[in-house]
Amino acid sequence: MIAALVGAMWGIAAVLGVLVWRRHGPAGIADTRKFAVRQLASILPRVVLALIAAAFITTLVPPEYIASIIGHESGMTGIFLGSLIGGLMPAGPMTSYPAALFLWQSGAGAPQMVALLTGWSVFAFHRVLAFELPIMGWRFTVLRLMATALMPPLAGLLAAAIIALLGDASLFQPLAE
Repeated sequence: MIAALVGAMWGIAAVLGVLVWRRHGPAGIADTRKFAVRQLASILPRVVLALIAAAFITTLVPPEYIASIIGHESGMTGIFLGSLIGGLMPAGPMTSYPAALFLWQSGAGAPQMVALLTGWSVFAFHRVLAFELPIMGWRFTVLRLMATALMPPLAGLLAAAIIALLGDASLFQPLAE
């Protein structure tokens, strides 16, 4: 499955490369390469550090603790806690996804992880405090938070319903290491 996704991504990149070549010639390809190298140089150190931090956390936090809080058996309580934990995660995607991977591999349930990542996407209180409040104002921020408050738990419940309909929770386990 992963190989097919990676292959599809390479195929899309190849098609886009041909389109750039046809439209802008070799200079377009060179500009694209420079941009990609700059982005890689910016992102790679953060991803490596986030993965190392997540690895350290895995040795400090027992998996049983994670499973007891947001494991599959934690049900609605775990979905609500996952929503809250996600909203309070003070980081961007380079840190949050490795942290989420650690939680999932430590026994968090798939519905709870859906709620957690949705909570992070919708609430992200660090972004609310740093950007939304100062730029959009408190009235809009409160309106948006109230309007979206149920999204993370509902996403978790919907994920649980989908898993129940499919009847095989093993389809939604972390990828093998």
